[in-house]
Amino acid sequence: MGASPIFEWLFRNRATGEITIGQVPNAPLWVFIVAWGLALVFDPGGALGTGLDVVAGVALLIWAGDEILRGVNPFRRLLGAVVVGALLARFL
Repeated sequence: MGASPIFEWLFRNRATGEITIGQVPNAPLWVFIVAWGLALVFDPGGALGTGLDVVAGVALLIWAGDEILRGVNPFRRLLGAVVVGALLARFL
């Protein structure tokens, strides 16, 4: 039995034809992971903590915007939009 048409539409990579749910992180996502990890492990306060939060937030926003614009399937584009919405909700 094959996958449902909705599943195919949502997860089928438009460039390769493969099913794509996750991908290897790109540079903005690596910056987010490192900044978030440092803040989590060291829990710095003051300017350093704020700086790590800003770097992580901006990197994640860049990643999400890239997914919205260049995501390989509707799932990846929707994921980017959800992350942008979550960031806006957090910072506003």
